[in-house]
Amino acid sequence: MRLVADHAVVRVPATSANLGPGFDAFGLALALHDTIVVDAVAGGTSVHVEGEGAGEVPDGEDHLVVRAIRAGLDHVGASQVGLSLRCTNAIPHGRGLGSSAAATVAGLVAARALVSEPEGLDDDTVLRLATEFEGHPDNAAAALLGSATIAWGGTEDPRAVRLDVVEGLVATALVPQERLSTTRARATLPHRVPHAEAAATAGRAGLLVLALSQRPDLLLEATEDWLHQRYRAPVMPASVALVERLRDLGHAAVVSGAGPTVLVLHTGEAGAAVAEAAGPGWTAHQLAVDTDGVVLTR
Repeated sequence: MRLVADHAVVRVPATSANLGPGFDAFGLALALHDTIVVDAVAGGTSVHVEGEGAGEVPDGEDHLVVRAIRAGLDHVGASQVGLSLRCTNAIPHGRGLGSSAAATVAGLVAARALVSEPEGLDDDTVLRLATEFEGHPDNAAAALLGSATIAWGGTEDPRAVRLDVVEGLVATALVPQERLSTTRARATLPHRVPHAEAAATAGRAGLLVLALSQRPDLLLEATEDWLHQRYRAPVMPASVALVERLRDLGHAAVVSGAGPTVLVLHTGEAGAAVAEAAGPGWTAHQLAVDTDGVVLTR
């Protein structure tokens, strides 16, 4: 396969995974975006980053977007080229809002734009390649498809479906200054959980589908979790405490992905009350649901 374009612009949303009981399965795309401009060039690779991650992330071949572009080109047998990237990032890093999934999906879709047969990097293929990077498909599915998603199948055969959310659903993301790696957060999880807790969580995950798509009045009950959040309290005590405090006040609060961001799902004007209840130390972002997913323009 050959390269037929030398320029692409990709916009990709932040995502929140799990949403309480949907561990490693549910995702939600949020209207907070990174934009990546890719140019194929003669010579080496350069990366310029503005916003989140500026001065911190690699500026060459080790940059995650570059690695994803390389993986996409390799997958379809296209020639590798020099790359010039300009990244304008709004998604916080290390906060549980899918920054790595966004970078991976953006790179793979950029590769799609550059090649003569883009169907070789269709959505199913992008999801599989992104899952190889991520280790699980929840954030990648939401970044790719937009809206809410349910993913399954693991790294070898990941699959995902999109779920249209009820009109008016919004999210308040409460972002702390502290960062937390996904690896460290997952290391706190036990290898086994009591059967009763697993059964209760499965019921709430089913209810969450209804709450997201039709019955937002059920969001508080539908986001109850027994599988992962309380086990993560030792590495994010402030986040878990905030989730509990907000839930006691009647807000559908969860840990966003691996944390430490806290996400509150609601309709109407609850965002201001949520931000006030969180208090100092948390930056509140009032976010609509992104219904587009990753968007490519040449």
